[in-house]
Amino acid sequence: MKADYLSYRIATGRCILGMVLQGALAALLVVYGIITKDHAAVTASAYSILGVPIWLALAIVFDQHRRERVEALEAEALAQQGGSTSVFDTSGGEFRPAAKRLAAMHRLFLPIVSVVLGLAFLGVGYWRLTSARAFLATSDTPANPSDAHVTLGWGLAIGLLTSVVGFIFARFISGMAKQAIWSNLRAGAAAIVGTALMGLGIAVGSFADLAGSDAIRRALPLVVPIAMMVLGVEVFANFLLNFYRPRKAGVMPAPAFDSRILGFVAAPDRIAASISDAINYQLGFDVSSSWFYNLISRSIGALVAMAAVLLWAMSAVEIVEPHQRGIVLRFGAFQREVGPGWHWKLPWPVERVEVPTFEEVDRDGHRTVVGETTTGVRIVQLGSLPPVDAKKAILWTNEHAQEEVYQIVQPGATDVKAGESAAAGRDVALVSAEIPLHYVIENVELYDRLGDQPTREAILGAVARRQIVQFFSGQNVDNVLGGNPDLLARQLQDRVNAAFNDIPNGSSKGAGVRAVFIGVNGVHPPRESADKFEYVVQAEQKREARLENARKDRIQKLTEVVGSVELADKIVAELKALAAISDSGADLAAIKEQQFKVQTLLETAGGAAASLVQKARADRWTTHMSERGRAARYQGQIAAFQANPALFQVSQYLESLQAAIKDARVYVTDDNVPDLRLVWDIKDVDNGAATFDPEYRKALGNE
Repeated sequence: MKADYLSYRIATGRCILGMVLQGALAALLVVYGIITKDHAAVTASAYSILGVPIWLALAIVFDQHRRERVEALEAEALAQQGGSTSVFDTSGGEFRPAAKRLAAMHRLFLPIVSVVLGLAFLGVGYWRLTSARAFLATSDTPANPSDAHVTLGWGLAIGLLTSVVGFIFARFISGMAKQAIWSNLRAGAAAIVGTALMGLGIAVGSFADLAGSDAIRRALPLVVPIAMMVLGVEVFANFLLNFYRPRKAGVMPAPAFDSRILGFVAAPDRIAASISDAINYQLGFDVSSSWFYNLISRSIGALVAMAAVLLWAMSAVEIVEPHQRGIVLRFGAFQREVGPGWHWKLPWPVERVEVPTFEEVDRDGHRTVVGETTTGVRIVQLGSLPPVDAKKAILWTNEHAQEEVYQIVQPGATDVKAGESAAAGRDVALVSAEIPLHYVIENVELYDRLGDQPTREAILGAVARRQIVQFFSGQNVDNVLGGNPDLLARQLQDRVNAAFNDIPNGSSKGAGVRAVFIGVNGVHPPRESADKFEYVVQAEQKREARLENARKDRIQKLTEVVGSVELADKIVAELKALAAISDSGADLAAIKEQQFKVQTLLETAGGAAASLVQKARADRWTTHMSERGRAARYQGQIAAFQANPALFQVSQYLESLQAAIKDARVYVTDDNVPDLRLVWDIKDVDNGAATFDPEYRKALGNE
């Protein structure tokens, strides 16, 4: 192609079109990324924005080429007009300013733009990589699954639009770049094909996430900035290599921001040509001219058809692994169930073998296909999710999960008013619990008939949750919070298994699964009412403490009285029997016998009762002997009186007088003493000296 100003004007127009298209794709990606909080899309838009200066620099350079060609035509026209004395008739370029500016652009402008773009790729890539790590550590999926599907659908559509438009325009520009005068357009094609690749990555990640795996979408926020940093390193590598690359006259030098890596994607035919040249160089001859190559070329259609037929025939053999059980479907209809081993079937798509997939669901609802198997225990969370931080203490007053699932239960027995029937309206209670359902597959056909994996889990979860709601609605809050959780779990497991076996499934019933475990863990009331339950617990503990104190006092008192609690109970029983015999009007012998039995028990007791009985017996004996002594003395006095009445009276008189004057002062005087005078010192004989004498105090007490 002739290097005239028209060719360069076309290239300038294509560069402007590429700049507009690059900016439009960047705007589309940044709007989608901001609305959906897609970190990879925002990073891809940053890369696309950095591609705009590439197109702008190419447009400026190609426009300068156009100006240089116009200037050259003008100079050539002036030279053809003759005039040896013309000022333009010189061999130098001092009167070619456009050519000088063009040379300066290739020497200074494009290298400066390359360095700036290289730094931008490295800086923005590092910034977005750091941001991606923080984003992945805190990112959450939408709470509503339908919102997630809408977001992924938009990501798939925008990614496909970006990739298709970018690849088509890149192939178009790469085709133009095959012309020597447009060779620098390869840099623009590489820039827009990079945007197309990132859009394709977003589309593939969204499609994979819709299919069940978010691994690609989680990797894209890291892959895209790393790719930008790699391109930045490549720019500086090209910048350094340009210093050592030999210049050829008439050959337009390639700018450093022309990515050779992305250039292969924009022009894949260059890859095939490079491989062909490498093979020819290694073998030392042109392979495409050999007879074998020509033979293969003539028979390539038949070989491809034969390979396709063999490949299709191989689909008639299916291998089922030891941990799998599959079902053979003929145009979607069930035919038979197959076990481990290899089996013959009609080729695809007539028949196919389907093995249920095993998927894991994380806390955010993302599904990851682990494999195809019918073994293993599958888990469905029917209640609240387990706590995120396993090291944090789990208390009723703490936050347990991001979203609590409450069960309606009956109030406690003490909360129901007297005479209130079950049908009457009354308050209910709420509790939250972790209820994991662990189930295994027993019948592959019935299990597969339920639907695909998400549908099957949704059906099983709905049936199980219905049983859970019905079960808990018949339990009171005391039984749920303080009862036997193992018993509740076993009862709930039986109900869920019965419900699974009763699911309508085509012409038969059953889901083909069996619940092997249902847990009832972490049962707690709402966090706002947890302190009220603590008050109840405190009151119950105080009540138990008072009961224990009463039991302690009972044991202490009974032990002090009769020696032991068991003996006290026995004595009380015998006393009740004695009261019953007395009230019934039994004969005296039976009453005496029962009294003797009670007395014997009291005497054998080692407590205060036995001591009291012994003391009473001693007092009785003392009183009896004292009175008996008095009676005997009285008999003796009667006999003495009868023997000598006068002597008895004198002796009694003297004894009485002695008793009367025992503590009196007696003065004996003589009647013959004339003028008797007595000086009395009227003082009490007891001067307090004998206050602490036991005999004296005893005598005072007797008086």
